[in-house]
Amino acid sequence: MKLAKAFFRLPVQFDAGRLRAEIEALPDSAWAAHPSEIEGNSSLRLVTADGGENDEVYGSMLPTPHLRHCPYLRQVLASFGVVWSRSRLMRLDPHTSVPEHADINYHWFYRVRMHIPIVTHPEVQFHCDGQAVHMAPGEAWIFDNWRLHRVENPTDTTRIHLVADTSGTAAFWEFVAQAGTGQVSTGELPYRPDFDASLLTERIAPRLVMPPAEVDLLLADFRGELAVRADTPEARAQLGRYHWLLQGFCFDWRQLYALRGEGAPGRPEFRELVETLRAHSRQLGEGLIMRTNRVAAHTVLEGRLLRHLVHDLPSVTVAAAMPSAGERLASLRRSRLRKPVFIVAAPRSGSTLLFETLAVTPQFWTVAGEAHWLIESIPELRPGAPGVDSNRLTAAHCTEAIARRVEDEMLENLSDPKGRALPAGAADVRVLEKTPKNALRIPFFARVFPDAHFVYLWRDPRDNLSSIIEAWRSGQWMTYRELAGWDGPWSLLLPPGWQQLRGKPLEEVAAHQWDATNRIVLDDLAALPKDRWTALSYAELLADPRATVRRICAFADIEIDAALQTRVAGPLPPSRHTQTPPVSDKWRRNEEQVLRVLPVVEATWQRLKAL
Repeated sequence: MKLAKAFFRLPVQFDAGRLRAEIEALPDSAWAAHPSEIEGNSSLRLVTADGGENDEVYGSMLPTPHLRHCPYLRQVLASFGVVWSRSRLMRLDPHTSVPEHADINYHWFYRVRMHIPIVTHPEVQFHCDGQAVHMAPGEAWIFDNWRLHRVENPTDTTRIHLVADTSGTAAFWEFVAQAGTGQVSTGELPYRPDFDASLLTERIAPRLVMPPAEVDLLLADFRGELAVRADTPEARAQLGRYHWLLQGFCFDWRQLYALRGEGAPGRPEFRELVETLRAHSRQLGEGLIMRTNRVAAHTVLEGRLLRHLVHDLPSVTVAAAMPSAGERLASLRRSRLRKPVFIVAAPRSGSTLLFETLAVTPQFWTVAGEAHWLIESIPELRPGAPGVDSNRLTAAHCTEAIARRVEDEMLENLSDPKGRALPAGAADVRVLEKTPKNALRIPFFARVFPDAHFVYLWRDPRDNLSSIIEAWRSGQWMTYRELAGWDGPWSLLLPPGWQQLRGKPLEEVAAHQWDATNRIVLDDLAALPKDRWTALSYAELLADPRATVRRICAFADIEIDAALQTRVAGPLPPSRHTQTPPVSDKWRRNEEQVLRVLPVVEATWQRLKAL
């Protein structure tokens, strides 16, 4: 959206420490590649179409599971009293940048982007139209993203901003207008643990055919920005012809709309008009630019107008049809979860690779990653609650109310391989779930889901221990920033007996995590009927993915469909959590530490070989 100046800092402050704690509690798997695949840039989706893992700008915008488990972040967004569109956390790695660009697409004609820094460094600079500012933690900024802008992070610190899009209410824009006057200062918005904030979010379906009035509006603004790259008589004459091309298009569009309306029979004629304008614009627009940001005229016309003039979407009014959260949950409860499949494994055993392999089939619904929130959003089940001193849960922890809440949370957050949310009332829903902590919760989930099935994956302890050690060193798998009775943060799952590891070498911690997890899984599975579980090794999966997946599908009662056949047609690609490329005997990088603790895990290793 165009603004009167490049930057506006809003007179409000937020608790950056609280925001940082909430986002650090989110799993690393929640971060996705930047939609434009810019190196060093990644995002974590907060408000998306249907609350799924996607980057769409149309549809019913809903909070994702990540946002639902960040109460202060929701309070921050709700405090502005505006309707939010697509919103995300944006992460910029150390010594990387956001290249210079202008936001020219249709979405940005009506919306402004709010930036709230959460993790940053004073040397991180945001540049816009020749000006540069540092946005400090907890501040709120908007800027004119029609102008050229870029971000530089020359530091060793990762930068994370909350980035949210809105068109803004009248009160919001009055607040912006007063931002530079010093007349308004709302102070810091504190976290309220008693306030469950709900957000106003967009419910917009695009028109099948853009109405003439909006075409006129968009092209009038576009024509007001037109300029020539080189001021010559020929260029000025070309600019005049281009103006007439656009004006003529407006006349023809209005006439066709009056004749055909938005019905399907007229859409081929509308498309023909679009293609004609596209072809002529490519030719006549050569050498024409936007006055403010110097972007090529045809590029802007394409992103601003041409791609949005005709849509092949059902003719529905999303806002009128959108159920409330309570109505949606009531409808989802009519769905039947049948034989959910839980992948259980010690951390760094290759469970992500197995999950990503099986999750390609539309026969499975997933929560699109690890579901740490599924359990730890329930206070009674978090480590530190009465009777819970680790990630271990048994059937005794599962009350009727807790079982209902776990099932409801799962239903609300399921999506298919394309990121589409579970439709209300789906009859036969097969769920695939993989969270390493849940390896310590088999009896609990067997109580919640009496027909649950478990796929047990284990890995050679030499490789597995080395990978656990490297995960701790990297700091990327931190699960608890603070743990009473422990010095510093804790990484990966928290097994029973962790308290005795304080002050011990890292390899002993890794050995205990591997040994305790695998011992508990073996004992828990032995207590279940044999047809409720199957086991495989990571080495089997890599050596013959086709046969291994075929065996799992037979166990889980699903077909080897086209998606699975394609996935296992050759060697499996590295999972998204692979820290370094796989090589033979990679564990020898930590050989001394691994060999020192190998006798500790020998008995469990022999049990695994006997499977």
